[in-house]
Amino acid sequence: MSLAIFDLDNTLLSCDSDHAWGEFMVEQGAVDGEAYRRANDQYLRDYRAGELDIMAYLSMALKPLSEHSEEQLNAWHQQFMAGKIEPHVLPQGEELLAWHRQRGDFLLIVTATNRFITGPIARRLGVDDLIAIEPERENGRYTGRVEGIPSYREGKVTRVREWLEEHPTLALDDAWFYSDSINDRYLLEEVATPVAVDPDEELEKLARARGWRVLSLRAPSA
Repeated sequence: MSLAIFDLDNTLLSCDSDHAWGEFMVEQGAVDGEAYRRANDQYLRDYRAGELDIMAYLSMALKPLSEHSEEQLNAWHQQFMAGKIEPHVLPQGEELLAWHRQRGDFLLIVTATNRFITGPIARRLGVDDLIAIEPERENGRYTGRVEGIPSYREGKVTRVREWLEEHPTLALDDAWFYSDSINDRYLLEEVATPVAVDPDEELEKLARARGWRVLSLRAPSA
């Protein structure tokens, strides 16, 4: 069994689920619409430029979780899955997951989007496990704070190495990693088989220079 690691946003999905959730919150009137959308858009631009202040972003993005009941949040998430995520699940991404599954590989999503958003998506995709940013909870409610190390940039490597301590039969020197983003170069450099999936400009340059495979999950099937 090998380890097959997947980024989620703009890799297995044709959207950024974190940004899409922010847009959804605006649509529900759950946040200050104009200010939240402006900040959400700016943080997305920062992410794409490799300049995101992850803790500043999470301070904004996790706050709405602390302001609403779990019942309300889960009801919203069901709507979000149906309207904002399902249309963006890439069929070729599901085929790639199925290929690794048939090989007997362990399927792991590692994402810089928080677990509240991504947990149901990972279950929908049928992967074996998920590493995500962990929103802190106390007494059955979200606090708006982060628990542990955010799985972002170098933090993805740290979180995967911690996870591997609990899965000693798996290793990065026998692992694949699929990602679209230059922010994931650190984990891509650690695995045996790095794959740039519909990569951003900087990742494509790096992949070409390093001789990494470049793959599209959005190109028309042959």
